[in-house]
Amino acid sequence: MNEIASIIDHTILKPDTTEEQVKKVCEEAKEYNFASVCVNPNYVKYVSEQLNGSDVKVTSVVGFPLGNTLPEVKAYETKKVIENGADEIDMVINIAALKNKNYDLVKEDIQAVVNASNNKMVKVIIEACLLTDEEKIKACEIAMKAKADFVKTSTGFSTGGATIHDVKLMKKVVGDNLGVKASGGVRDIETASMMVESGANRIGASSSVSIVKGEKGSSDY
Repeated sequence: MNEIASIIDHTILKPDTTEEQVKKVCEEAKEYNFASVCVNPNYVKYVSEQLNGSDVKVTSVVGFPLGNTLPEVKAYETKKVIENGADEIDMVINIAALKNKNYDLVKEDIQAVVNASNNKMVKVIIEACLLTDEEKIKACEIAMKAKADFVKTSTGFSTGGATIHDVKLMKKVVGDNLGVKASGGVRDIETASMMVESGANRIGASSSVSIVKGEKGSSDY
């Protein structure tokens, strides 16, 4: 269980999230030694303060959840959250650009965040549920070219979350060059373990405590 806990990004991203809820998540992350707490940019500074002195990292999302903001906007957002204490960045790709086969823009978009990250870890959310397998492969290839650190399955806010098929496919493309993060719909230890067996190095979940306690989480992320 502890091995699973150490690769979980304990996540709270809903727009109506309160400070009290974020504080609880931070306390849980310290208690169970999760890898990080993943929040929207507005809570990064607060989470950084709450986790100060612990080994738990602060993850911020960027361009979340739609991904269709401009590269320079994502770069600015990245710089600001790092200033506020973010250790890791989970950015959403420009999904429309990928669909339009504008691969130069997709790479520019990821590269802008990588360049602004000050060598912090960058995870690229490809939103696999909206992509064909060909598009998923292309997104992973571009993420490698842009020197990202991870590819991530999902925001958890679209039409679907992580699947075994997608994790295996993404792992096949990136190999040992990038990590693979499975997020969205991982609510129990069995599912989390299957994701790891399929190639995931990191799990994004809001049911993190239920996962490590061997229970079934009720959250939809």
